[in-house]
Parts: sequence; structure tokens; C-alpha cells
Amino acid sequence: MYRILDNIKDVNDMKHLTIYEKEILSKEIREFLIEKVSKTGGHLASNLGVVELTISLFSIFDLNRDKLIWDVGHQSYVHKILTGRAKGFDSLRQFGGMSGFPKKSESVYDFFDTGHSSTSISAALGMATARDLKGEKHEVVAVIGDGALTGGMALEALNDLGYRKSKVIIILNDNQMSIAKNVGGLSSYLRRLRSDPKYAKFKEELELNIKKIPNIGPGVARALERIKNGIKQMVVPGMLFEDMGVKYLGPVDGHDMAELTRMLYNAKTQKGPVLIHVKTQKGRGYEFAEKRPDKFHGIGPFDCDSGEINSSSDIITYSKAFGDSMIRQAEKNENVVALTAAMRDGTGLKEYSELYPERFFDVGIAEQHAVTLAAGMAKEGLRPVFAVYSTFLQRAYDQILHDVCIQNLPVVFAIDRAGLVGEDGETHQGIFDISFMSHIPNMVIAAPKCTGEMDAMFDWALRQDFPVAVRYPRGGDIEKCSVTPLKGFELGKWEALSSEGEVAVIATGRMVQTAIEAGELLAASGIKIKLINGCFIKPLDKDMLRELAAEKMDIVTIEDNVISGGFGMQILEEVKNLSSSARVLNLGFGDKYVPHGSIDLLFESNGLDAAGVRDRIINFINTKE
Repeated sequence: MYRILDNIKDVNDMKHLTIYEKEILSKEIREFLIEKVSKTGGHLASNLGVVELTISLFSIFDLNRDKLIWDVGHQSYVHKILTGRAKGFDSLRQFGGMSGFPKKSESVYDFFDTGHSSTSISAALGMATARDLKGEKHEVVAVIGDGALTGGMALEALNDLGYRKSKVIIILNDNQMSIAKNVGGLSSYLRRLRSDPKYAKFKEELELNIKKIPNIGPGVARALERIKNGIKQMVVPGMLFEDMGVKYLGPVDGHDMAELTRMLYNAKTQKGPVLIHVKTQKGRGYEFAEKRPDKFHGIGPFDCDSGEINSSSDIITYSKAFGDSMIRQAEKNENVVALTAAMRDGTGLKEYSELYPERFFDVGIAEQHAVTLAAGMAKEGLRPVFAVYSTFLQRAYDQILHDVCIQNLPVVFAIDRAGLVGEDGETHQGIFDISFMSHIPNMVIAAPKCTGEMDAMFDWALRQDFPVAVRYPRGGDIEKCSVTPLKGFELGKWEALSSEGEVAVIATGRMVQTAIEAGELLAASGIKIKLINGCFIKPLDKDMLRELAAEKMDIVTIEDNVISGGFGMQILEEVKNLSSSARVLNLGFGDKYVPHGSIDLLFESNGLDAAGVRDRIINFINTKE
């Protein structure tokens, strides 16, 4: 089917292709990606943008020796194709199939597991340091996007790299986007670099002229270097990378393979750290992705001809309910402000940002900064809401503990994608937030049982004078599961959904809906449960727990979080404190990472779907001593 692609059998085959053949290969890879991702879903636009770059990297470097690290890794599909995994795309991001990110367990050519941004330079420096200490000779290359470069960790790594002078080659893949359009001072700085190619031309010509001077003395060479740097500062103010000690090459057209190959070879011959500024187009070669790279960043199955997602669902998602609630809260209170870390659309804040642009703050990929920025706002009387995916909030743990909670500041954390997210796998599953937040003093954690409770819960949260985290899942409510939303909340008070039963089932968040379904299955077997909505994860409803203890009722807890340090373990501890003889069964995720796959299948495989919960409750009742 593919004249060139079908004949790629080895990672070094690209070295033997002509530029013309590489251009054909680029077209074939784009056709392959569009065809395969349209069926499975995945990260399309970012991968279409790095086709020529990846081919060029494989043309210059030998991955049997050299190390190549992809920051985040959602742009590694071409890398996977060229390392013998083209057949794996039929099962891309499916349970038991190929991951959408680099995985050491999947290929010897995936040198470092990635999934979160801004990590590649640190990992590359670590590998280069090990190489140098062991006296080995190979290249270490890190590919990082301009969006990921806004992350503080990337700048910390650059600072260390410039000091240590280890030989690391950094490819700055500049497509002017992360998921949404990039923002911030560094993004503006890169725009100036893109618009000033005269600096690169000037530097190259000056270096050639210096080399032509016969018998040049060290003093003259140093003087000329200072002159060159002075003119550099006038041509492109504040050459950040070279001022940090990292040699800058570029900008270069990331779709011109002849120029890319020349620049990569040049970097390979340099001593010390080098950064190549590569300009690429996200979504290149597919009209719909070029026009809407944000839509095609991470997309479900779609129609190739129209670019439309294969879904007719008009379900209200938790993200949409949150965005609508924020608009209503902003209408009522002029001190309400929203923050996000490069996730405006994903968190449901697009309409809010258009209605209240002066009260919307996108800080780029900088979750740590976002949390402390919100703390500063709260200190001065604003009511900040930080909308963030659960998996990315992990990056700001110290700021939550140190800058928000020690000072007991009224910052609201809108934790989207809490629980399973599905196809993105281990690095993105939001199953740890209850555990890493519930032990922090002053933090209150709540969870709505349905989308209909989102507005009332955020209304309550924004009226409190302490930190509140509201966690909610990806997607919407379980179809055909009928629940009546609460209209108001009282700190630390749960909701009894049924009054009597053989066992008390305390579920939190959307797992309440799963518990309702499990209760219906149990009722068909003649078993009744006392169902409780644990809308507050912290603090617990100790009054209700005392009532259950007095009734000597056994308890089953259900959460979409790891069991260790989770909601259920807090309840278990409190039951023991009450000296109750009641047994407690905690249902949640075990001490392991949850792989990629559909959310429904992952719940089922972990015994957390309705049928699995029913079976485990029956077994719990039947094993009572």
C-alpha cells in the first residue's frame, strides 16, 4: 500500500533515503496517521506536525546508540511507526493495545516514559550525566514543545544544563501551541525569535568570517566574540538560551528536511549543550487539523472526509456544567476569577473567558505558579477558582500545602478528570487526588454525585473562607441512572439516599450512580442496602458514622481513587476510633497504576462497575462471621 513506509524495517533505514524519498515517506506517514487515528482516536495534530522532524532525527542519529526523549510524548506516533510499531496502531490507546505515549515496556527505542510536559530536558541531562560518568560516547536528544517550555521544570533544567555544559541536544518544537494557543512572556519571546531570522544569518556569517582571519590571537578572538554577542543583543534582545549557556541554532523550517538535516548534523558536531529552534505547523497536511489544531490535539474517532467526530451525543458533561456555573457565579460576584494552566477549552472555561476576559487567567503549562497566583489573589480579597485536571494538579502539591492551606486561603480547586480518564493511561488517570490532598490541614474536599449538583456545590464553595477542592469526573452522568440533585450543602454532612438495608454503602462522586445501579442489581437478589452519598470526602460526616456504629451496621465504601489514603481508609480509621465492631470493605483502585483503555472496561476490570460492586457486596455479606 505504501511504497516507502512498507519497506522501513530498521531504525537506520532513513539514512539511506534521498530527500525526495523522504518527502514521499512524509506524505505516506500522514495518510497512515489520519487513517488510523480516525478509527481509534488519539493525538493527531501534534503528530502531523513532527513528521519531517522525526524522519530527520532518525536520519542523523542512531537510536541503537543515541537516546531520544519526547517531552509529554503525545507527538511520538511517528517515532513509533519508524521503530517497527505500525501494526500496533489498530489497537492504539485500547485496553491491552499500544500506548499513546512512549513506554519503555513497549520498545527498546522508548528511552523514557513520559506523559506530563516539561520533563524531557531534566531526563536528558540525567542520562547525559550518566553517560559522561561512565565514559560512554553517544548523543542525548530531547524534543520539547514551546508550550512545555513554559513549565518551570523545563527552565530549571535549562539553567542546570547551561551551568554543567553537558552535551545535550534540545529540539525546541515551536508550533505556537500546547493544547490551546500559547500565552505568556516566553511565548512572546519565541515570536520575536521567529520573526528575526536575520540573527541566525548574521551569526553564521560572522563566525565564518572570524575563522577566515589568519593567525588570529586568543585575545582578538575573545574581543570579536564579545562584539558578536553585543550585536546579537541588538538584533534579538535578550537571547535567553545563549545567555543561560546553551548554544542557540535556528530558527529552522521544521518541514524542510534538507535544512533540518544540515542543522541537526551541525548540532551533533558542537561541544556542550545546543538548542535547535524548529518551527513546525500543528496539524500539517490535513486541512481540518490545520484550521482547528486545538480540536485535533486529542480527538476521538472521526470522519476523515469531513473531520467531524463520530458522536451524536448531546450529553451534558461535568466540564460543561462547571463552565456554566462559573458564568453564573461571575454574574453574582465580581470578585470571582478563573485560572487555568493551558486548559481553557478542556476545563469548560471557553465561554467564561470570552464573557469575562479581564477575570480569566491562563498561565500556560505552569500549575505550580497557578496555585500560588491564586493564593495571592485570595489573600487580597478575590475569589479564585483554579480549573485543572486531577493528573496535572499533582505537579502543584507543595503550593497547595504551603501557599494555600497553611494560610487557610479561600482558593477553590475545580478538579476535572478526577477518577479514570481512559485511553491516555497511567500518566493521566486522576486516581490519586483524594489521597494526596485529604491529609493536608484546612483542605475541604467535596464531590457532586451528578452534573445537576455542580452549580450548587460551587456556589457553596465560593462562599467559604477556607480552601475547597471539588472533584468531578470526565464525561457526564451514567445514562438511565436517575438521581435527584441536592440544592444546598452543609459542611461535612452526607445525604442518605435510602434508610435501611443489610449493609451501609457510602459512595462519593459519580460512584454514587454506580452504587445506585449496584443497589438495583442487589434488590433483584433480595438484598437491600442503605445508600449514602458521601458528598464531603473531608471532613467526614462523623454524626452519621456514629449512627451507623450504634446500629452495628457493616460498611462498604466506593470511590474512584486508590484505596491507599483514600476516602474509604478515612472512614475505616474513624470507625475504629468509635470502637465499633462494624466491618468495613473499601472498594477503589488497588496499589497499582491503571493502564489505558475505555473507562467502562477499566471499571469492569477493576471490579468497580455495577455488576462488580454487586458481586463484592454479596461476597462481603456472605463472609460475615
